[in-house]
Amino acid sequence: MSELIAPAFRRAVIALAGGPGDARIVRLVAELAKPSHAELAAVHVVEIGWSLPLDADVAGQSDRVQQILDAAEAVTEEMKVPLDAVLLQARDVGAALVDEAMERDADLLVLGLPYRKRFGGDFAIGRTIPYVLKNAPCAVWVVREPKAEGQP
Repeated sequence: MSELIAPAFRRAVIALAGGPGDARIVRLVAELAKPSHAELAAVHVVEIGWSLPLDADVAGQSDRVQQILDAAEAVTEEMKVPLDAVLLQARDVGAALVDEAMERDADLLVLGLPYRKRFGGDFAIGRTIPYVLKNAPCAVWVVREPKAEGQP
């Protein structure tokens, strides 16, 4: 049986949602980036409502945002893999992630998908992932969290 070969990428953008899946995704991508010394950027996007200016002060969220970025950096520091942790403010998370991937000339964009169902039982994918899948200039990996025990 042949050994599984890790996909090669030069630059990856990792979307941080602030949920429990962030560490799993950062660890996965960092592990795959390690052999080729690929550049990693972890990006957390704070969505700014249309009623506020785009450069509105998000100081009220800054502690939470800093925790999200620090947690990603802690994972990669432990693995001795460099990571550029970035905070963005945007009107739309999907568009901001696609723009960041384009700016960094990324060949991989990784997003997490929590396992959740809408009222009525349908699996919910949201609007960010479909936007990114349609518009990203590079490969996109969507990593779905496992179902919690007891979830149907």
